[in-house]
Amino acid sequence: MVEQLVTTALGPDDGDQGRRQRGLAIAATVPIKKNKLGYSVPSQSGKGRYVVNLDDDPFCSCADFELRQSPCKHIYGVQYLILRDEQEEEEEDEEEPEQQAPKFYYRQDWPAYNKAQIYEGDHFVTILRELCDNVETPPQATAGRPRLPLSDALFGMALKVYSTKSTRRAMSSIRDAHSKYLLDTTPSPATIFKYMEDPAMKDLIRGLIELSALPLESVDVDFAPDSTGFSSTTYHRWFSHKWGRKIREARWVKAHIFTGVKTNIVTAADVTDVVGKGSSDSVHLIPLMNATAENFDIQSVAADKGYLSKKNVRAIAAIDADGYIPFKTNSVPFTPNHKKDEVWSKAYYYSHLHRAEFLEHYHKRSNVETTFSMIKAKFGSQVRSKTLVARINETLLKILCHNIVVLIHEMYESGLNPLFDNRDSQRVLALAT
Repeated sequence: MVEQLVTTALGPDDGDQGRRQRGLAIAATVPIKKNKLGYSVPSQSGKGRYVVNLDDDPFCSCADFELRQSPCKHIYGVQYLILRDEQEEEEEDEEEPEQQAPKFYYRQDWPAYNKAQIYEGDHFVTILRELCDNVETPPQATAGRPRLPLSDALFGMALKVYSTKSTRRAMSSIRDAHSKYLLDTTPSPATIFKYMEDPAMKDLIRGLIELSALPLESVDVDFAPDSTGFSSTTYHRWFSHKWGRKIREARWVKAHIFTGVKTNIVTAADVTDVVGKGSSDSVHLIPLMNATAENFDIQSVAADKGYLSKKNVRAIAAIDADGYIPFKTNSVPFTPNHKKDEVWSKAYYYSHLHRAEFLEHYHKRSNVETTFSMIKAKFGSQVRSKTLVARINETLLKILCHNIVVLIHEMYESGLNPLFDNRDSQRVLALAT
């Protein structure tokens, strides 16, 4: 209805478009009250109110109307308010008689859930092996002892994170995988340490995360981005002149994810330091969304105010998706001194004129909090690694393990058959030689 209201309200350009636009903004954002004199419209500056009367001869008590003796933005605002109320009443009349909404109960399929829990460990190593087989090891440029295949290195790193144990204590699980012919070579703890601290592993793990989400590409159509922090067991210390004592604080990394709100599968992810370039939430929406759009049909994106920007709003519209990002209190539908942004204005009016409908879609993003809760509850909110590169890789591996667990539950609950051996291995980046 918002397009119809805006079109009807603004009409053709009659030289008074600026006042019409501001009037539409007033109708959408400020409380207009009816009284004995007509309507009371608050000043947008927050100082005082104006009286508007739309009887035979429209009148407003503002200075602009007294000077021009023609409709001002407050008169337009009241007219649009009346128009909106009339359209809503017509829509209600066209609807069927109101009936009590049925209650929905989302019951857990306990037999399927129990089986997924019981056989999770068996399926995990199998799916992980199929994923890692998509990683090719580049030719060895120098003579000497053959290097550990990258697929085996990634398998050992992910299995270590899945075990939630230290690398040395996780070696029993890695040796067991080797006895089941899931590993060609058993990597030593020192080898796993070395690969965990390799910056080139980051892109490989991110590629595996995107690959692991593919079996659900026909299920999820609504998505949400968000970020969270993972602390380390490493602390840095400094002397605070303010408090006159030494202070220590845990080092953190920040995980940015793009997740399907139905299955909680993570379709794209990145991990950064909590400070410095790239730590802002807003800059990660477009790259994560574009990576997801390569494999998924994105119909809607719901995000919090931290992702609000004209660039992000336009990017969501560019992929023919609906964006549900709340506007800030100081946001305006247009800037008089700049060219009007149609996409931004439309999103602004929709979020204010259709508040209930907007919030219904927006609150789907709450499921991204469930995704983070699942990851931290199962694999911990801390990372064991000591260096920044290793902490980033370990956090990404937590997300990869979460995706595999989601696939296992879908196997039992919806009959999913996640096969990766025939997937395009080019989706996973090859490690530079």
